Amino acid sequence: MDNTRRSFIGQLAGIPLIPAIRPLQEITEVFRKDFPVSCNTYNWDTFYWRAGKTSFSENLDAGLKDYLKTGLTAIEPNLFNVEFTGQIMPKLQEYGISAPSAYVNSVLHKKEEAAESIATVLAIADAARPYGVNILVTNPSPIQWGGTEVKSDDELKEQARNLDYLGAELRKKGMTLAYHTHNTEMLAGAREYHHMFQNTSPRNVAYCFDVHWVFRGSQDSEVAVFDVLKMYGDRVVELHLRQSVNGIWSETFGAGDIDYERFAAELKKRKIRPHLVIEQCVEDGTPNTMDVIEAHKQDLARVNALFKV
Repeated sequence: MDNTRRSFIGQLAGIPLIPAIRPLQEITEVFRKDFPVSCNTYNWDTFYWRAGKTSFSENLDAGLKDYLKTGLTAIEPNLFNVEFTGQIMPKLQEYGISAPSAYVNSVLHKKEEAAESIATVLAIADAARPYGVNILVTNPSPIQWGGTEVKSDDELKEQARNLDYLGAELRKKGMTLAYHTHNTEMLAGAREYHHMFQNTSPRNVAYCFDVHWVFRGSQDSEVAVFDVLKMYGDRVVELHLRQSVNGIWSETFGAGDIDYERFAAELKKRKIRPHLVIEQCVEDGTPNTMDVIEAHKQDLARVNALFKV
């Protein structure tokens, strides 16, 4: 299921574009005030696949009708290419669902491939921005999804240069690039993870903190989650929110391995106000007691209760 994700508004007109010159902390304040809780389309795919249905992107009308039954009014779509962007964004507008952020794939560690990938991301940005997309989240592709091979030092340097350049180009368009990671970046002393932050400008590259991937990539370490918040919290403009119980993704967002009450308190104390994106996926071993609609009703209620105070 992960490989599909990884391979890869009436409300929209009222969402202000974020001027590129604003300091990062000021940007995060605007995000929290203006953006409702969102949900990534990938978690919907995992629920649909479990139920033997086609993916969200393959049947947009059915998916969006289900989506509105949860009470969610914003979404983070996976934008695979310009063509799909041109299909889904008008659909979101038709159903009155805003898209403050979107997820795009990129290949940035190889010079030749990076040039083409950057051009594609910028073209997607041009197609998505008129519909209110402010944040583009990207997870630069690893050597192999699901593998353990790490990038060379030269490839990491190339990736950081390209990531910073992409962020600078998006900033010119009034958009924010948010760096996202899975577990691969935490290998080998998290050298890839740290190199991206240490060798890009905060003005060009913000952070989409996928809390559970940091937890899992650090061998299920809650300590790592809170250390990352201390180190890179000032760059966080978005959160991907997922919970697990005994290392297995839970069916809904609630109590579990990560102390999200403490996490929310730390955000408040540090005045970090990110865009909140539910990404409560299911995997092998996840309890199967409810459908995607009921699960996300509960997710939305719990996220609002925990973070929107």
